[in-house]
Amino acid sequence: MFKYYMDPQNKPSVLLVEDEENLHETLKMNLELEGYQVTSAYDGAAATKAVHNEYFDLIIMDIMLPEIDGISVTQNIRLTNTEVPILILSAKNNSEDRVLGLRKGADDYLTKPFNLEELLLRVQKLITKNKKLQVKTTIGDEYTFGGHSINFKAQEARTAKGEKIELSKKEIMLLKLLIENKNEVVPREKILQSVWGYNVYPTTRTIDNFILNFRKYFEEDTRNPKYFHSVRGVGYKYQDRE
Repeated sequence: MFKYYMDPQNKPSVLLVEDEENLHETLKMNLELEGYQVTSAYDGAAATKAVHNEYFDLIIMDIMLPEIDGISVTQNIRLTNTEVPILILSAKNNSEDRVLGLRKGADDYLTKPFNLEELLLRVQKLITKNKKLQVKTTIGDEYTFGGHSINFKAQEARTAKGEKIELSKKEIMLLKLLIENKNEVVPREKILQSVWGYNVYPTTRTIDNFILNFRKYFEEDTRNPKYFHSVRGVGYKYQDRE
Protein backbone atom coordinates (compact mmCIF):
# COMPACT_ATOMS: atom_id res chain seq x y z
CA MET A 1 0.00 0.00 0.00
CA PHE A 2 1.28 3.49 -0.81
CA LYS A 3 2.23 5.87 1.96
CA TYR A 4 1.32 9.56 1.71
CA TYR A 5 3.98 11.51 3.60
CA MET A 6 3.02 14.86 5.08
CA ASP A 7 3.96 17.40 7.70
CA PRO A 8 3.08 15.73 11.04
CA GLN A 9 2.23 19.15 12.50
CA ASN A 10 -0.39 19.81 9.83
CA LYS A 11 -2.30 16.60 9.24
CA PRO A 12 -5.09 16.88 6.65
CA SER A 13 -8.45 16.55 8.41
CA VAL A 14 -11.11 14.15 7.13
CA LEU A 15 -14.76 13.92 8.15
CA LEU A 16 -15.83 10.28 7.84
CA VAL A 17 -19.63 9.91 7.55
CA GLU A 18 -20.59 6.23 7.61
CA ASP A 19 -23.23 4.52 9.77
CA GLU A 20 -22.05 0.91 9.34
CA GLU A 21 -19.83 0.57 12.41
CA ASN A 22 -17.40 -2.12 11.22
CA LEU A 23 -16.74 -0.37 7.91
CA HIS A 24 -16.45 2.97 9.69
CA GLU A 25 -13.80 1.68 12.11
CA THR A 26 -11.86 -0.02 9.32
CA LEU A 27 -11.80 3.15 7.23
CA LYS A 28 -10.92 5.32 10.22
CA MET A 29 -8.01 3.09 11.17
CA ASN A 30 -6.58 3.03 7.65
CA LEU A 31 -6.99 6.78 7.16
CA GLU A 32 -5.18 7.43 10.43
CA LEU A 33 -2.41 5.03 9.40
CA GLU A 34 -1.97 7.16 6.27
CA GLY A 35 -1.51 10.25 8.45
CA TYR A 36 -4.96 11.83 8.36
CA GLN A 37 -6.81 13.34 11.31
CA VAL A 38 -10.27 11.73 11.27
CA THR A 39 -13.52 13.01 12.76
CA SER A 40 -16.39 10.52 12.89
CA ALA A 41 -20.08 11.04 12.15
CA TYR A 42 -22.61 8.19 12.02
CA ASP A 43 -25.67 10.04 10.74
CA GLY A 44 -26.60 13.02 8.58
CA ALA A 45 -27.43 15.34 11.47
CA ALA A 46 -24.05 14.75 13.14
CA ALA A 47 -22.28 15.31 9.82
CA THR A 48 -24.07 18.62 9.27
CA LYS A 49 -23.17 19.79 12.77
CA ALA A 50 -19.53 18.77 12.36
CA VAL A 51 -19.18 20.75 9.11
CA HIS A 52 -20.55 23.85 10.83
CA ASN A 53 -18.12 23.51 13.74
CA GLU A 54 -14.89 22.29 12.18
CA TYR A 55 -12.60 22.72 9.20
CA PHE A 56 -12.09 19.68 6.96
CA ASP A 57 -9.78 19.05 4.01
CA LEU A 58 -12.10 16.26 2.78
CA ILE A 59 -15.46 14.67 3.55
CA ILE A 60 -16.15 10.99 2.90
CA MET A 61 -19.93 10.70 2.69
CA ASP A 62 -22.07 7.55 2.73
CA ILE A 63 -25.45 7.98 1.04
CA MET A 64 -27.67 5.69 3.12
CA LEU A 65 -27.62 7.46 6.49
CA PRO A 66 -30.05 7.74 9.41
CA GLU A 67 -32.00 11.01 9.84
CA ILE A 68 -30.67 12.86 6.78
CA ASP A 69 -29.38 11.02 3.70
CA GLY A 70 -25.92 11.72 2.33
CA ILE A 71 -27.15 13.43 -0.84
CA SER A 72 -29.17 15.93 1.20
CA VAL A 73 -26.23 16.56 3.54
CA THR A 74 -23.96 17.14 0.54
CA GLN A 75 -26.47 19.56 -0.98
CA ASN A 76 -26.75 21.46 2.32
CA ILE A 77 -22.97 21.70 2.70
CA ARG A 78 -22.68 23.21 -0.76
CA LEU A 79 -25.00 26.07 0.21
CA THR A 80 -22.26 27.56 2.40
CA ASN A 81 -19.06 25.69 1.55
CA THR A 82 -18.03 25.25 -2.07
CA GLU A 83 -14.39 24.37 -1.39
CA VAL A 84 -14.26 21.19 0.71
CA PRO A 85 -13.95 18.09 -1.51
CA ILE A 86 -16.67 15.47 -0.98
CA LEU A 87 -16.18 11.81 -1.86
CA ILE A 88 -19.43 9.84 -1.87
CA LEU A 89 -19.54 6.16 -0.94
CA SER A 90 -22.62 4.32 -2.12
CA ALA A 91 -24.03 0.85 -2.58
CA LYS A 92 -25.98 2.31 -5.52
CA ASN A 93 -23.92 1.75 -8.63
CA ASN A 94 -26.17 2.78 -11.51
CA SER A 95 -25.32 5.82 -13.61
CA GLU A 96 -28.40 7.79 -12.51
CA ASP A 97 -27.34 7.70 -8.86
CA ARG A 98 -23.77 8.62 -9.74
CA VAL A 99 -24.92 11.59 -11.83
CA LEU A 100 -27.26 12.71 -9.03
CA GLY A 101 -24.47 12.61 -6.45
CA LEU A 102 -22.12 14.62 -8.65
CA ARG A 103 -24.87 17.08 -9.58
CA LYS A 104 -25.69 17.73 -5.91
CA GLY A 105 -22.10 18.70 -5.16
CA ALA A 106 -19.89 15.61 -4.78
CA ASP A 107 -16.42 15.72 -6.32
CA ASP A 108 -16.06 11.96 -6.65
CA TYR A 109 -18.26 8.87 -6.34
CA LEU A 110 -17.11 5.40 -5.31
CA THR A 111 -19.42 2.39 -5.19
CA LYS A 112 -19.40 -0.35 -2.56
CA PRO A 113 -17.72 -2.77 -2.29
CA PHE A 114 -14.54 -0.88 -3.12
CA ASN A 115 -10.82 -1.48 -3.09
CA LEU A 116 -9.27 0.15 -0.01
CA GLU A 117 -6.12 1.26 -1.82
CA GLU A 118 -8.24 2.88 -4.54
CA LEU A 119 -10.18 4.79 -1.88
CA LEU A 120 -6.98 6.03 -0.24
CA LEU A 121 -5.58 7.10 -3.61
CA ARG A 122 -8.75 9.06 -4.38
CA VAL A 123 -8.61 10.70 -0.95
CA GLN A 124 -5.00 11.75 -1.52
CA LYS A 125 -5.71 13.12 -5.01
CA LEU A 126 -8.76 15.13 -3.91
CA ILE A 127 -6.92 16.73 -0.99
CA THR A 128 -3.82 17.49 -3.07
CA LYS A 129 -5.88 18.99 -5.88
CA ASN A 130 -7.87 21.16 -3.48
CA LYS A 131 -4.72 22.45 -1.76
CA LYS A 132 -3.35 23.54 -5.14
CA LEU A 133 -6.60 25.24 -6.11
CA GLN A 134 -6.72 27.19 -2.85
CA VAL A 135 -3.61 29.16 -3.74
CA LYS A 136 -4.87 31.43 -6.51
CA THR A 137 -1.69 33.44 -7.06
CA THR A 138 1.85 32.94 -5.93
CA ILE A 139 3.46 36.15 -4.75
CA GLY A 140 7.12 36.81 -4.03
CA ASP A 141 8.84 38.32 -1.01
CA GLU A 142 7.56 41.82 -1.79
CA TYR A 143 4.20 43.24 -2.81
CA THR A 144 3.10 46.79 -3.59
CA PHE A 145 -0.35 48.37 -3.80
CA GLY A 146 -1.67 51.91 -3.67
CA GLY A 147 1.76 53.32 -2.87
CA HIS A 148 2.19 50.88 0.05
CA SER A 149 4.78 48.08 0.08
CA ILE A 150 5.01 44.86 2.08
CA ASN A 151 8.18 42.85 2.59
CA PHE A 152 6.98 39.42 3.67
CA LYS A 153 10.46 38.08 4.38
CA ALA A 154 11.47 41.04 6.58
CA GLN A 155 8.01 41.17 8.19
CA GLU A 156 7.61 44.87 7.60
CA ALA A 157 5.65 47.32 5.50
CA ARG A 158 6.05 50.88 4.35
CA THR A 159 2.98 53.01 3.84
CA ALA A 160 2.34 55.46 1.02
CA LYS A 161 3.26 58.22 3.51
CA GLY A 162 6.64 56.63 4.13
CA GLU A 163 5.83 55.22 7.57
CA LYS A 164 7.57 51.95 8.46
CA ILE A 165 5.46 49.26 10.16
CA GLU A 166 6.78 46.16 11.89
CA LEU A 167 4.42 43.25 11.25
CA SER A 168 3.89 40.12 13.33
CA LYS A 169 4.24 36.66 11.82
CA LYS A 170 0.45 36.15 11.93
CA GLU A 171 -0.13 39.52 10.24
CA ILE A 172 2.26 38.54 7.46
CA MET A 173 0.58 35.14 7.02
CA LEU A 174 -2.89 36.69 6.87
CA LEU A 175 -1.81 39.44 4.46
CA LYS A 176 -0.21 36.88 2.18
CA LEU A 177 -3.27 34.63 2.23
CA LEU A 178 -5.64 37.50 1.41
CA ILE A 179 -3.39 38.91 -1.32
CA GLU A 180 -2.89 35.48 -2.91
CA ASN A 181 -6.69 35.30 -3.20
CA LYS A 182 -7.03 38.88 -4.44
CA ASN A 183 -10.60 40.04 -5.20
CA GLU A 184 -12.08 36.81 -3.81
CA VAL A 185 -13.69 36.20 -0.42
CA VAL A 186 -11.56 33.96 1.80
CA PRO A 187 -13.83 32.07 4.24
CA ARG A 188 -13.23 32.67 7.96
CA GLU A 189 -12.79 28.91 8.43
CA LYS A 190 -10.00 28.77 5.86
CA ILE A 191 -8.21 31.71 7.48
CA LEU A 192 -8.34 30.17 10.96
CA GLN A 193 -7.06 26.84 9.66
CA SER A 194 -4.34 28.29 7.40
CA VAL A 195 -3.01 31.05 9.67
CA TRP A 196 -3.81 29.87 13.19
CA GLY A 197 -3.99 26.12 12.59
CA TYR A 198 -7.38 25.78 14.26
CA ASN A 199 -9.41 22.73 13.29
CA VAL A 200 -12.26 23.48 15.69
CA TYR A 201 -13.35 27.07 15.26
CA PRO A 202 -13.06 29.21 18.39
CA THR A 203 -15.49 32.02 19.09
CA THR A 204 -13.05 34.84 18.56
CA ARG A 205 -12.80 38.26 17.00
CA THR A 206 -9.13 37.74 16.26
CA ILE A 207 -9.46 38.05 12.50
CA ASP A 208 -11.66 41.15 12.82
CA ASN A 209 -8.97 42.80 14.95
CA PHE A 210 -6.29 41.99 12.37
CA ILE A 211 -8.42 43.45 9.58
CA LEU A 212 -8.93 46.61 11.67
CA ASN A 213 -5.14 46.85 12.04
CA PHE A 214 -4.64 46.51 8.29
CA ARG A 215 -7.13 49.33 7.72
CA LYS A 216 -5.24 51.55 10.16
CA TYR A 217 -2.00 50.79 8.34
CA PHE A 218 -3.12 51.04 4.73
CA GLU A 219 -6.53 52.71 4.33
CA GLU A 220 -7.06 56.46 3.89
CA ASP A 221 -10.55 56.12 5.38
CA THR A 222 -10.88 53.20 7.81
CA ARG A 223 -14.68 53.44 7.77
CA ASN A 224 -14.81 53.15 3.99
CA PRO A 225 -12.01 50.71 3.20
CA LYS A 226 -10.70 50.35 -0.31
CA TYR A 227 -8.53 47.26 0.15
CA PHE A 228 -9.51 45.20 3.21
CA HIS A 229 -13.14 44.15 3.45
CA SER A 230 -15.24 42.03 5.83
CA VAL A 231 -18.01 40.05 4.16
CA ARG A 232 -20.63 39.48 6.84
CA GLY A 233 -21.22 35.84 7.69
CA VAL A 234 -18.72 34.58 5.10
CA GLY A 235 -15.16 35.85 5.42
CA TYR A 236 -12.72 38.53 4.34
CA LYS A 237 -11.41 39.95 1.08
CA TYR A 238 -8.44 41.92 -0.17
CA GLN A 239 -9.52 43.95 -3.15
CA ASP A 240 -7.25 45.76 -5.58
CA ARG A 241 -8.68 46.49 -9.01
CA GLU A 242 -6.19 49.16 -10.00
